[in-house]
Amino acid sequence: MNYKGKALTIAGSDSSGGAGIQADLKTFQAFDVYGMSVITSVTAQNTLEVKAIYDIPKEFVALQIDSILEDIGVDAVKTGMLSNEEIIETVAERLKFYKIEKVVVDPVMVSKSKARLLKESAEKRFLELIIPLAFIITPNIPEAEVISGVKIKNTDDMKVSAKIIREMGAKNVLIKGGHLEGEVTVDILFDGRDFHLFEEKRIQTKNTHGTGCTFSSAITACLARGEDIYSAVKKAKRYITLAIREAPNNIGRGFGPLYHNVGGIV
Repeated sequence: MNYKGKALTIAGSDSSGGAGIQADLKTFQAFDVYGMSVITSVTAQNTLEVKAIYDIPKEFVALQIDSILEDIGVDAVKTGMLSNEEIIETVAERLKFYKIEKVVVDPVMVSKSKARLLKESAEKRFLELIIPLAFIITPNIPEAEVISGVKIKNTDDMKVSAKIIREMGAKNVLIKGGHLEGEVTVDILFDGRDFHLFEEKRIQTKNTHGTGCTFSSAITACLARGEDIYSAVKKAKRYITLAIREAPNNIGRGFGPLYHNVGGIV
């Protein structure tokens, strides 16, 4: 039996298993996609806090990427935590070298516990080098505000922000509306021509650790399987909703993880 695709996550490691490459690999497996990882940073964290971050040397980040792409290859790649300028420059250079087309950019900036995961000094390089590589970028509202400079209070603001971000080079922009109030969460996809809305009923829970990682890796998995961008976002939206709904209540004392092994999606 063969996998339905091959996906690579280039991101940080979460020692608690709820976010980062751990969440990505669990999600890839849920979609029957072979998952691989390039670790950019190692974090010591749990459901309460990020205690420390160790950035992997750029040479070793490059070697991990080369090792995978020289042999196995990929159908889609996602980027997550890219914490400093050297890592950003290295990842951008290698992705361009290998001419990777399906790149999902999750602009990880701050953790659920408010720890800074992208150094402020590296934001400019991220905007310059990573966003233009994105087949799709998946910011939440705070991230979209930083990237676009637009204060977002409603869906109209989300659309304005999405247009600005697309002008920065991303082919598709998905702004996640979970930070807005309401009984329904609305995510907006802008493909350069039309806006597409994806809605699901809001779930009240504190078990939301790794939601951004999981959502973007679900999109990556669907793209790796050969699905178009609209189908990928639709399935990923449904998957993340179920993963939140079924999240366990017995893991940690803070923001708990999701339940990645939900069925009925793929």
